[in-house]
Amino acid sequence: MWRRAGMIGIALYCLVPFYWMVVSSFRRTADIHDKSPLPAPWSLESYDAVFAADMGFGRSLVNSLVVAGTTTAVTLLIGTMAAYALARLAFRGKNVILALVIAVSMFPGALLIVPLLELFTTIGWINTYQAMIVPSMSFALPLTIWNLTTFFRQLPYELEQAAMIDGCTAFAAFRRVMLPLAAPGVFTTAILAFIATWNEFIIAVTMVNDQSRQTATVRIAQFTGAAKFDTPFGTQMAAGVLVTIPLVSRCCSSSAASSQG
Repeated sequence: MWRRAGMIGIALYCLVPFYWMVVSSFRRTADIHDKSPLPAPWSLESYDAVFAADMGFGRSLVNSLVVAGTTTAVTLLIGTMAAYALARLAFRGKNVILALVIAVSMFPGALLIVPLLELFTTIGWINTYQAMIVPSMSFALPLTIWNLTTFFRQLPYELEQAAMIDGCTAFAAFRRVMLPLAAPGVFTTAILAFIATWNEFIIAVTMVNDQSRQTATVRIAQFTGAAKFDTPFGTQMAAGVLVTIPLVSRCCSSSAASSQG
């Protein structure tokens, strides 16, 4: 009983801020500081303000999707093959490579901002998508490789051997047999990589100052509210709800896929 009560308490502690964000997003601007548990009356003023022409939030959502989607796709393409090689092939220096992967994932990203800013300024990458995608890959790729290496190691070697006896090459066995079996792990890793890239802020705010290329997290931080409203809190809450929707939907999809698996 106490364990269940503790779990419920932790869940409430984590979910109450999100609940209050949703409730605040539906309040009128004049009622934004109201302490009632539900808006009275309900209002879409904040959502109208978020999508005002001068806010540029719709464009920033598209930018976030481009950056996070591209980063996730390229990271999975490279990370899946690298993880399979590290998990199944025997070669010298494999443990050193895995140690380097862990070391890179623990390296503080803030220390790379100044060198990357100087490099991207030199090569003309400032205010471009690649200035956000490439640094994000440097953090998402180690996570992908480490997670999938552990997952591939748990799959039986006999499956590959049986596939190659039936005429498959090593790559065909990986593509036709091992990759479908590893689909739950690949999908879960894709969710983690997408969330990490979607929520990234430091690189995006440093490398891009053109509003047409800014991501949603950067635009929310720069909200000052629409001119007809007195406070930016409502628009920030509404934008926070909209930014959270893709993350929640992906997490729900991952949970559904895991339950089916």
